[in-house]
Amino acid sequence: MHISEGILSAPVLTAGFAGTAVLAAGTMRRLDMEEIPKISVITSVFFVASLIKVPVGPASVHLILNGLVGIVLGWRAFPAIMLGIILQAIIFGHGGVTVIGVNTLMLGGGALVAYGVWQLRHRFHLRQRELVFGALAGAAGTISSGLVLALALVTTGEAFHAIAATVLAAHIPIMLIEAAVVGACAEFLQRIKPDVLAGQQLPRQRPVADSATPPSRE
Repeated sequence: MHISEGILSAPVLTAGFAGTAVLAAGTMRRLDMEEIPKISVITSVFFVASLIKVPVGPASVHLILNGLVGIVLGWRAFPAIMLGIILQAIIFGHGGVTVIGVNTLMLGGGALVAYGVWQLRHRFHLRQRELVFGALAGAAGTISSGLVLALALVTTGEAFHAIAATVLAAHIPIMLIEAAVVGACAEFLQRIKPDVLAGQQLPRQRPVADSATPPSRE
């Protein structure tokens, strides 16, 4: 769901760049070099998935998989998506340079929402909770991004109110598809390589008895 250049007003574009700068600075703090390969791979997945687009008015809809990016990268999902959007804008003109801020805030913010939903799984003891919360994360990432897109159009002018509603409605089937894809991926990764998923809780270790303490005598 990229919005094209020449649509949004200058204040909206400025707010997009400002919000992106703040979130990028916060989510890139203390970035470890060992995280770079993982971020690069997931950025590539997002880059390829969002190149296939369907035009809807001044915007476009497509599979974005920001929910998958969120459950794998956690807070690092935002800079990963930002990099993907910058590359798409520069190489393919996808969206455009002036809307990089808004598009990043829209899609990267959705990934952070998805990560927040994904973390709620620790509060529940369900069978296949990774499948359930992966699906919820995929849906939440998509619909929250759609809401930001609709808000950007609405705040631009009354002429875009009807288009904003159309764009938001177009994301409902995509939300369902994203939920199915992300949920299946979450369950699969949990079975074969759970450490890839973000926010995994380490198993509690039993305290080891002090070897210097002599054994008790009965």
